[in-house]
Amino acid sequence: MDFLKKLHSDSWIYPTVILCIFGFFSMLRPSEPFLTPYLTGPDKNLTIDEVTHQVFPVWTYSYLVILVPVFLLTDYLRYKPVIILQGLSYIISWLLLLFAQGIPSMQALEFFYGMVTATDVAYYAYIYSVVSSDHYQRVTGYCRSITLFGFTVGSILGQLLVSLAGISYFYLNAISLSSVSVAFISSLFLPMPKKSMFFHQKAANVSTNVSSPPCNNNGPQSHPKSKVTQHPPLDFGKVPENNSYQNEESKHFLKVLLQLCKDLRECYSTKQLLYWSVWWALATAGYNQVLNYVQVLWDHIEPSQNTTVYNGGVEAASTFLGAMTSFAVGYVKINWDLYGELALGIFSAVDAGALLLMDFTWNIWVCYAGYLVFKASYMLLITIATFQIAVNLSMERYALMFGVNTFVALVLQTILTVTVVDSKGLNLAIIPQFLIYGSYFAVIAGIFLLRSIYTIISIQCKKKSQISTLSQPHARSQALEEEETSSSETRL
Repeated sequence: MDFLKKLHSDSWIYPTVILCIFGFFSMLRPSEPFLTPYLTGPDKNLTIDEVTHQVFPVWTYSYLVILVPVFLLTDYLRYKPVIILQGLSYIISWLLLLFAQGIPSMQALEFFYGMVTATDVAYYAYIYSVVSSDHYQRVTGYCRSITLFGFTVGSILGQLLVSLAGISYFYLNAISLSSVSVAFISSLFLPMPKKSMFFHQKAANVSTNVSSPPCNNNGPQSHPKSKVTQHPPLDFGKVPENNSYQNEESKHFLKVLLQLCKDLRECYSTKQLLYWSVWWALATAGYNQVLNYVQVLWDHIEPSQNTTVYNGGVEAASTFLGAMTSFAVGYVKINWDLYGELALGIFSAVDAGALLLMDFTWNIWVCYAGYLVFKASYMLLITIATFQIAVNLSMERYALMFGVNTFVALVLQTILTVTVVDSKGLNLAIIPQFLIYGSYFAVIAGIFLLRSIYTIISIQCKKKSQISTLSQPHARSQALEEEETSSSETRL
């Protein structure tokens, strides 16, 4: 009991522990790698064409529609209600997955799962509103690593239960439902933040009447919690004293939105941030599309009804490999301003090669290996891009750019889905789909390879011109000395 009191009294340990519990159990879903075999199996009895063209696209569309209002409401409602909503959406998704039948029910499942992914922003933003900036790095590491660990444990557990115990996919989903229910219950114990990044700032901070600092290209901000607006936030805990309260509230909301638009314009006017953001949006759109349909490709190469599948083991291995490559980035000493775009081009080419290999092979193990390379390469690059964007921004502007980049990625992914997958578009089979995805990453690689070559050549030319300019006065003085020497020798 004393331990719990001490835990609760510490301002950063208690919410971090609860948030990590939520993150672990929300990602401990042993059924996740076996979704396509479950939907096409005897439990749901859908065809692979129905799953590909009618069910899975709903997730992309719902995610896109929900993201923007959820992004704004997450900060306005101060995170906790949205985390609770995410936990509730998890439960509804798995209840539908377990007990509902037919295409409309599975489309409803995809809608609620789109709600889950759209509200994921609250999980990563919550912690910055309840802990001091001194603990940001440590707490962020805890929260991100625990989700990867939970997903890895869930994938391994699912694979072991399927391969060794012969557990049906239905019971895997029952285990997942139990896990996400624990996550939902844990979210109820999160303390309610008193401030947020945009709409609810501390009065002490805002009283300084300082607006948000411009994007810093020289390094990270010394105080990540910068002030976004010069107007003090409304105290929603007080009873309104007059009828002008609603008008003041709406004015404050609009002023914050205008400030956010101004911040975005300033941040995207920085070329370096713009290039990293462009890659982020392009690559994330392709990555999400591959993750959404890769199980369909695996089922096409090796039908799950005829043999034991190893999707869980592959997902666990790819997540672990991606975590290792992301961790290794912190120890790589490279001038990212000079060679960053070259790295984006090279590893995007690796992604394209891996996808084309997956597309043209009929060996499931070669396809699995290509997926490992693809996911590890993307995780490496997204870590670099995240760091390069975050290091130049305050916490508020980083969250804003993250939301906008994610939205742009979803728009691109929606275009891919409508064009390539949807029955109203090309309605392509899975093999032509992955040919397009591989070509898509090849185009990304070509763009950034050409851009990097241009950047490197431009920098080298500038260095040569600077060296020649600096050496010119020395050359003139040396020539004058030689002339004086020769003339004196002539006189002698």
